Amino acid sequence: MGGGGEKSLASSPTQKGLITYAVSPNRQRPLAGNAHAAVFNVFRRTKGQILYWGIPILLGYEIMNWATERNEYLNSKEGRALYADEE
Repeated sequence: MGGGGEKSLASSPTQKGLITYAVSPNRQRPLAGNAHAAVFNVFRRTKGQILYWGIPILLGYEIMNWATERNEYLNSKEGRALYADEE
């Protein structure tokens, strides 16, 4: 019984015709880190673009505020009395 004709599995020859498949890490976890990256990308992009859209928004707000106040004045009793002769 001991040792003559038995071979261990570690010394077996490599097999021919054996096909192995592997999946890349990008395919295994395609959305890995997206939530973390999205927060910081939004912050970085917003910081770079704030002057391009922030200034026109503030300017538009101030113009609308002025126009609303002017309209309320012109439609008030004092505004009508002051500008009544122009129409």
